[in-house]
Amino acid sequence: MTHQPASQALSRFTVLDLTRVRAGPTAVRQLADWGADVIKIEMPATDQGGQPGGPRDGPDFQNLHRNKRSITLNLKSPQGLEVFKRLVARADVVVENYRPDVKDRLGIDYESLKAINPRLVYASISGFGQDGPYSKRPGFDQIAQGIGGLMSITGLPGQGPVRVGIPIADLTAGLFCAQGILAALLEREVSGEGQWLQTSLLQAQVFMLDFQAARWLVDHEVPQQAGNNHPTSIPTGVFETADGHMNIAVAGQPIWLRFCTAIGDEALAEDPAYATPKDRSKNRDALNAAIAAHTREKTTAEWVELFNAAGVPAGDINTIDKVFADPQVRHLGMAQRVDSSERGPIDLVGQPIRMSRTPSTLAAPPPTMGQHTGEILADLGYGEAEVESLRAAGAI
Repeated sequence: MTHQPASQALSRFTVLDLTRVRAGPTAVRQLADWGADVIKIEMPATDQGGQPGGPRDGPDFQNLHRNKRSITLNLKSPQGLEVFKRLVARADVVVENYRPDVKDRLGIDYESLKAINPRLVYASISGFGQDGPYSKRPGFDQIAQGIGGLMSITGLPGQGPVRVGIPIADLTAGLFCAQGILAALLEREVSGEGQWLQTSLLQAQVFMLDFQAARWLVDHEVPQQAGNNHPTSIPTGVFETADGHMNIAVAGQPIWLRFCTAIGDEALAEDPAYATPKDRSKNRDALNAAIAAHTREKTTAEWVELFNAAGVPAGDINTIDKVFADPQVRHLGMAQRVDSSERGPIDLVGQPIRMSRTPSTLAAPPPTMGQHTGEILADLGYGEAEVESLRAAGAI
């Protein structure tokens, strides 16, 4: 086996990756980046029907599928299904994001695979859940953002709902799925048994509403769009400067007083209209206008240095190119180099977690389609003649 673990943290686990597009691959990337032997199972090229998620040499595919191995396998053929079941017998985890009924038709549902390997952790991601009134609907990130309430609280008041600029339902569903897999693997150490875990874009999106959801569930308050203003902490938002814009976050009375001193306007601190957080929230528009009159007098860099020195949270609003030029982002090593088969040396986004003994690395670029088919089959005990027979049958 030529598995190059990206970390020793999960290197003892084998994961079968049946996922496509984004939510599923995001979950599996977490496992691959922490060292699991992830085997990406792909349909043979003659039966591929196009590559979901963009071309293999595109930035999206490259970022999602590093640190994996690839085998081509036609699960619709009896021979291909038999190979898959032999892989399942040795695997720790299977991750899939088919429509809920597809796995039953293919005969790779949890109960079928549990009969082969009772220790198997089987993870499913769907748009809306494995059952219920929406279970057969096709899942898409923006649809989940809408149904899950996020678009109703995003954007400027009165300008209509706005989607978030990243596929946040996809991404968080993938992260929650990975978290669930790790929890199931830990529990397996006690019980000796695997289990079926399920999540969906909709569940992830509703969970991510967090305090906005709690405002409704506890106090029956329906949150509204607040634009760049924080919904409860005022003044927190975007303010114009002499050369652009910046973020300022004034949360709590001590920071409010330090902020007034920093901008040189003690009268604001003494104004009864802004005396308490409740007052500042009630009069936020007038307060923001008064603050903007000050912030326009200096550059963003000047204000960021001044405010942070005074203990007032403030920062630049970077375009993506400036994010990766930012000295703190560079210090944290968020861009990591890998030698791509399709692109040559490129930088991809690294893991946002540091571990002192078992760090995550970009150990291998995304695999070419079926790159590791031969070695994976050999490890399963298939001889050369058997491999050629599988290829002739269209199983690999």
